Amino acid sequence: MFTSICRQRLLLFRIHQIPGGGGGGGGTNPLELIPGTIPLARSYTSPAVSKVPNSEPCRDTISYLISCGLSPAAAGAVTTSQHLRIRSTDKADAVRALLRHYGFADADIVRALRSASVLLVLDPEQILRPKLDFFASLGFETHKLATEPLLLARSLDKHLVPAIQFLRGIIGSDDDLRLAFHRVPRALAGDLDNNMRPAVEALRRGGLTEASISKLLVIRLGVLLSSPDRISEIFDELKAMGMSTLDPRFLYCFRAMSAVKRDSWLRKMAFFQSFGLSEGEVLQAFKTQPTIFLFTDESIQKKVRFLLDELKLGISDVIARPVVLGYSLEKCILPRCAVLSVLMREGRIGRDIKLLQALLGSSRNFKVRYVLRHAEYVPDVVKAYEGKIKFEGFK
Repeated sequence: MFTSICRQRLLLFRIHQIPGGGGGGGGTNPLELIPGTIPLARSYTSPAVSKVPNSEPCRDTISYLISCGLSPAAAGAVTTSQHLRIRSTDKADAVRALLRHYGFADADIVRALRSASVLLVLDPEQILRPKLDFFASLGFETHKLATEPLLLARSLDKHLVPAIQFLRGIIGSDDDLRLAFHRVPRALAGDLDNNMRPAVEALRRGGLTEASISKLLVIRLGVLLSSPDRISEIFDELKAMGMSTLDPRFLYCFRAMSAVKRDSWLRKMAFFQSFGLSEGEVLQAFKTQPTIFLFTDESIQKKVRFLLDELKLGISDVIARPVVLGYSLEKCILPRCAVLSVLMREGRIGRDIKLLQALLGSSRNFKVRYVLRHAEYVPDVVKAYEGKIKFEGFK
């Protein structure tokens, strides 16, 4: 994992031994202010960074960022918005080399620099390597770290180790901890005392068992960024729908509601009702398939219009099986329709087939039932399933 045995042992010792909130050396944080989190008591600005007036971006810095893979527009925006001036390209080169050594692909580095170009002016050995060793010892994937690169600027002993220790105590296994982080990396940026602990206490007050809290955090670690008031509000709203915390669907509904703001939830309700659905039908669909509230309106609109206009299904039939709204129109629904259309054309299935029922199910089951079973006699089903024959309606 790119670390020496001694360094790994030191990191594991830190994870298990440092008390929650403990300070100490090793990984002093040069950037205490992280957007979207509660600031720590002290902030620090690296002497390698100087603020550049918005009207006078540093052209050499822009050129360097372009050499890293950023577009000219992105490089200019980053230099201006993040007040960045690179004084030492040797240090910046060393940072990029270090990231590559730990498994960051060039695309990962570009993504990281878009939101945290300040990494280029940090000390690669004293500041970055200890954090990279730490995350490597936990098995956290580098392309996930690239989505929340400011974690590499957080204090190892004051923030990262205590936070991981706290989460391990709630979640349990390291495998589940990795899964939770990979799903929502930004959750680890939350402050332990101001975000994580209050959120967990609010979940307990709401009536969740320790096992349920652990499962919820694995499903969506971002719940820890919700305020206690918002968590209490979600409990009240789900109970108003008639859901109990013992309902197997409760945690998944909680996860979905925690991912959207209250006003967005109300707007999404109105959006679904605009298809002619009742509030009860929409709420039942949400309880059955909570993720439908996480898709964009455009995505839902395209799927519903296709199902209604092209397949001539009724909206009540569609919403009664809301899982279909989670399928990709281009990658799943259209190829399956193309397969069914070929089979109808060749007389292998009747035109009275229940389309919605045929479309549902896993890729494996559909492939076995409608592709492999007929491939010998109707080779076009394979082409249709692979997208080589486009769906042009059931004729």
